[in-house]
Amino acid sequence: MKIVYLKTFLILVCVGFITGITFSQTSFNDYKSASFKTTDIFNKKEDILKKEFAKKGLPWPAKYVYIRSFKYDAQLEVWVKNDVKEPYKLFKTYKVCVLSGTMGPKRLQGDYQVPEGFYYINEFNPNSMYHLSLGLNYPNASDRILSDSLRPGDKIYIHGSCVSVGCIPLTDPQIEELYIITSYAKANGQDFIPVHVFPVKYNVKKSLEYLNTAAKRSYALQQFSLQLKQVFDRFEDKKQIPIILVKKNGQYIFE
Repeated sequence: MKIVYLKTFLILVCVGFITGITFSQTSFNDYKSASFKTTDIFNKKEDILKKEFAKKGLPWPAKYVYIRSFKYDAQLEVWVKNDVKEPYKLFKTYKVCVLSGTMGPKRLQGDYQVPEGFYYINEFNPNSMYHLSLGLNYPNASDRILSDSLRPGDKIYIHGSCVSVGCIPLTDPQIEELYIITSYAKANGQDFIPVHVFPVKYNVKKSLEYLNTAAKRSYALQQFSLQLKQVFDRFEDKKQIPIILVKKNGQYIFE
């Protein structure tokens, strides 16, 4: 069995973003001084974040960040920790402004679907037309196998401005907080900040019932959602992210 390793030190299709800071720039000052806008945002927001972290007993800044988003529940969770061996702790849950598409993964450019699966942040864009944006590495190894081979889509972001045609939109104050938190983690050495996108919160009865109804006539969707649920359940139990792999057929498995 051939297995492709998927880097999980790990949302999303929006056209028209200006290229921002890439992985080659790792100094924290690069993120803070990328533009007059980001300098102002860091100066205004950082003290607020420090106080919120202190109130929850969390060291500032977080060295490791993990993001979970739930489509139906319209939530984006931010988990943090400062040692690789310790469990993640929930810092905050943001409300996702606008929903786009339906249950199920993204498989084609222009389908307006928010991807589902396991990704990481691959771009910091301070000059986005949607205030600030964090790019995801869609299509990932699984998507490249299972999506349309010629037009899988790309340019998937978490961004501000509360609008979306397949991305994960937050309010401007929310994306500012997330941008600062992830910038620190990236600058402190977390090269792959994980972003896991789930169809629903599997431990919420109403959400799970909605998913089961939506997937009732699709065996493929049922099996795909089960793969995601296994990773969700593992994190709920351990508060650690498992190593996620991709089989030759595009199926996710984890160690």
